[in-house]
Amino acid sequence: MKTKGNKISIIGAGFVGSTTAFALMTGELVSEIVIVDINKDKAQGEAMDLSHGASFVRPMEITSGEYSDTKNSDIVIITAGVGQKPGETRLDCISKNLKIFQSIVPEVVKFSPNSILLVVSNPVDVLTYITYKLSGFPSNRVIGSGTVLDTSRLKYLLSSHFEIDSRNIHTYILGEHGDSEIAAWSLTSIAGMNIDEYCDICLKKCSEELKFNIFKEVKKAAYIIIEKKGATNYAIALAIKRIVEAILIDENSILTVSTLLKGEYGIEDVCLGVPTILGRDGVKKILQVKLNVEESTQLIESSKVIKAVIKASKIS
Repeated sequence: MKTKGNKISIIGAGFVGSTTAFALMTGELVSEIVIVDINKDKAQGEAMDLSHGASFVRPMEITSGEYSDTKNSDIVIITAGVGQKPGETRLDCISKNLKIFQSIVPEVVKFSPNSILLVVSNPVDVLTYITYKLSGFPSNRVIGSGTVLDTSRLKYLLSSHFEIDSRNIHTYILGEHGDSEIAAWSLTSIAGMNIDEYCDICLKKCSEELKFNIFKEVKKAAYIIIEKKGATNYAIALAIKRIVEAILIDENSILTVSTLLKGEYGIEDVCLGVPTILGRDGVKKILQVKLNVEESTQLIESSKVIKAVIKASKIS
């Protein structure tokens, strides 16, 4: 059944791409999903499997195809590439994924010149910057999934400790989606109170050691999941759905997507996860939130890590 409305194309039918398609389908956000993969049988199989659940969701069309079938997409989500293997960091993936993106991005741009590009493949901050350069798009229309998932992981762990709804915890993971990311403890609040004030009221442990251990769990989460099941896919798919929702509904929601910094936080010409207002045109505004001195220094150091990889990839 052909419908009119929001069209999303997903490049890559692997763990993340296929789970993202499922999340978008059940979220009933779009009217058309196109899945493209170098393995055409895999893409076709995923599209067929999803389509057979059509009677359980709002009407939408789910197909597989070529880049030409992605024409006039509202958002193109790029999940393709070689995934992180056990023992690898996300940055280790760049040499394998750079050439893949050099073949993908021009094709996507050719058929959807007015789309928003959402990069999910790792290392996401480096590949978001590379996509920005390869596409020629304005920076507001090229974003990465950034630290949206990392932030959710931090909220989950804090909610488990405090035994409260994670949606009532306000905090951010900033910087690289990777080992140099930082936890913005100075911005963490619950019911309008900073974390230390809340600890005093609820009589919960809130030592620096606790904060360190929780943050350590956030950073190693992906490594553990990859070691145990081979890939992360469910939570990142939900994070992607949340980003897509914020864009399509023009929510003006604040999410820590990876976006091009142009002097904010004293950082330029690099993509990092920072609090960003998202709407129908992509990035509406980058928020320069007040960090303490240590956090500001760590964010700058995180940017240097990403810049070094970008420089080594020789994309200017």
